Amino acid sequence: MQEEYRSYIRQMRGWRNSLEASLQGTGVKEDWMNKLAAFDNLILRLEDSTGSEALISKEIYELAVEIHRSAQEANEKREVGGYIWTEEIKIPPGGHSLPPLPYGYNALEPYISGEIMMLHHDKHHQSYVDGLNKAENKLMEARKTNDFSLIKHWERELSFHGSGHYLHTLFWEVMSPNGGGMPAEGLMKAIEISFGSFEAFKRQFSEAAIAVEGSGWAVLVWSMRARRLEILQSEKHMNLTQWDTIPLLVIDVWEHAYYLQYKNNRAEYVKNWWNVVNWPLVESRFEKAKKLRWKAF
Repeated sequence: MQEEYRSYIRQMRGWRNSLEASLQGTGVKEDWMNKLAAFDNLILRLEDSTGSEALISKEIYELAVEIHRSAQEANEKREVGGYIWTEEIKIPPGGHSLPPLPYGYNALEPYISGEIMMLHHDKHHQSYVDGLNKAENKLMEARKTNDFSLIKHWERELSFHGSGHYLHTLFWEVMSPNGGGMPAEGLMKAIEISFGSFEAFKRQFSEAAIAVEGSGWAVLVWSMRARRLEILQSEKHMNLTQWDTIPLLVIDVWEHAYYLQYKNNRAEYVKNWWNVVNWPLVESRFEKAKKLRWKAF
């Protein structure tokens, strides 16, 4: 079996086990346990190589995406006796896990290579999850022992790895094999009000991404106080950005996001990235975010 599939199996097993653990005691319905059982069977088939590895992995992706999206929808409803759980799931300190990609490693080609996606997701994102969990556990230990001698270090680690985890989780979602084009009317109108035109927005966002000093991100946000869209840069994952805003669209311009394919040509990577932007997902986030309005000053 190819190393790609071995890595994929480890990733999927970890995600599946984390989901099952989070469902314990939440009154899951039988159909959800059946979905997890079907997921297990597909993993076993891939391990045993009984069939086409590519076809089986595609089935696993599709089922994982179905489970993940249904779980999110059910969680948002928060209905007693609901679809999966009866209350909103909370992640305990040190309990974060790597989310599955909502598509295959090669799905964004030719714009982002499968090799980049596998390394970026399985290695780099996993390191942020591990770092976040470690920081949270260390801070929990500090509270228990009342020893805050390393508070500065672990708060920095919490900020760096936590921001890395959350931004990457959003990054996978705002891309799609069927992406590109332009947003629908609601978000488009907001973009035109905030930036003058879609072309002006796209140019400013691209230039912000290209101009990030060192490693970092460009982020389209909803500002609850200004009550409009803004474009921000974020060095590393958390430096030189704004508080009290909600990220809607993000692009990772750390070198690990593009260097294997584009070398030092960040501008070409940013240009091609627009072909995979998942505008329906961005629009969904915008519709929820714009309902939040703090007092403007």
